[in-house]
Amino acid sequence: MTYDPNVIRTNKAPQPVGLYPHARAVGNLLFLSGVGPRKAGSKQIPGVTLAADGQIQAYDIATQCRSVFENVKTILEASGSSWMNLVDVTVFLTNMKDDFATYNQIYAEYFADNQPCRTTVEINCLPTPIAIELKCIATINDNTHL
Repeated sequence: MTYDPNVIRTNKAPQPVGLYPHARAVGNLLFLSGVGPRKAGSKQIPGVTLAADGQIQAYDIATQCRSVFENVKTILEASGSSWMNLVDVTVFLTNMKDDFATYNQIYAEYFADNQPCRTTVEINCLPTPIAIELKCIATINDNTHL
């Protein structure tokens, strides 16, 4: 694999579930790959209880929201950016009807001082047993990592 200084990977965030980086810098823009609520260094998903067959038995959307927002912060910081530099957020929910109100309330807590553009869509499922994933675009203040 060749080294690309514009590709960002960090051990402080959950490992991607495919062949893609945590983020990629292009000029002063930073594009994050889809980020879920898993904990770094493990397969643990905060707020999720799995049945013996690996299917979701129960989940707490509030816990997952907080975890995914913290994972996004971690990737932004590892990339030379910050939470305040977010300019666009796409949110994927697997249960808009039941989860939107809670997600929207927690989103408002995290984005009280920074209000990027936002799109929220419901999808059938995600590749791991999670209920929320974010796709983000931010600006980069510090290009020293490039």
